[in-house]
Amino acid sequence: METLKRGVLAGGKTTWALGKIIFPITLFVTILQYTPVLPWLTKLIAPLMGLLGLPGDAAIVLVLGNVLNLYAAIGAILTLDLTVKEVFILAVMLSFSHNLLVESSVAAKVGVQIWIVLAVRIGLAIMSAICIDQLWQGGGKQAQYGFAAESKAVPETWIDIIFVGLQKAASGIWQLALIVIPLMIMIQILKDYGFLDRFSKMMAPFTRLLGMKENTSTTLAAGLLFGLALGAGVMIQAVREDGVEKRDLVLAFIFLVACHAVVEDTLIFIPLGIPVLPLFFIRIIVAVLLTVVIAITWRKTDGKDLAYEN
Repeated sequence: METLKRGVLAGGKTTWALGKIIFPITLFVTILQYTPVLPWLTKLIAPLMGLLGLPGDAAIVLVLGNVLNLYAAIGAILTLDLTVKEVFILAVMLSFSHNLLVESSVAAKVGVQIWIVLAVRIGLAIMSAICIDQLWQGGGKQAQYGFAAESKAVPETWIDIIFVGLQKAASGIWQLALIVIPLMIMIQILKDYGFLDRFSKMMAPFTRLLGMKENTSTTLAAGLLFGLALGAGVMIQAVREDGVEKRDLVLAFIFLVACHAVVEDTLIFIPLGIPVLPLFFIRIIVAVLLTVVIAITWRKTDGKDLAYEN
């Protein structure tokens, strides 16, 4: 019972800490959907699409994916006539860079500077698109989508829009709590019965490869399975109780920036008719290489906390 109590308390604190970020941003972005701002952003970046191997109207996909989430971006893809290669480029870009407002704010909550997160995610998205466009000569066939776009009623008044925003924000917090609290209970059980130490030792070779200590393994596993926001929740808990060092915290977050919720974020692209196995391995390989390079570079510069703020 004491273990359960501590787990629920830790989950509640983490949900509250992340909810204070997620709720207002979700409300703001939902309202933003029904203003001229998103069309303006789309028009602004449309001329750059050619450099990424994409048609101009694909700009709406990137705007929705980065301002909202992957599901909004997929909804936009379903309305466009794109080739397999173009959809694959969008999928890879969105895997690296999506939901920037919420997830960058979560990074700030953990202590990682927002500009680092934005630079890594947007940089990886752009570089991956250019590389795929230049290196892959196939994929010219029309993409065949495996599901139909979902039609939703458009709110007509500002009151309706705000109500939709409040619903989405509240739903986001509820879903967060449903995952975070059981996750924290499970982690507390594993910790109290010594399983967490065994897990850390099993993951030790991988965490050392990435330039981190053993006690970062739980953070990496949570982020890989559940996503950046939930991984951040475990990070917050780890800093409080496990003595995770700042350097390891930043390296873990950089790894998860490139490769979080890797199973879910890969599977949701299957109905778009693209090869998802390369998408999965691209994210894993890039995340490992990026983290290793940064860890080695950081070690050579005496570990200055350039990416972390107290």
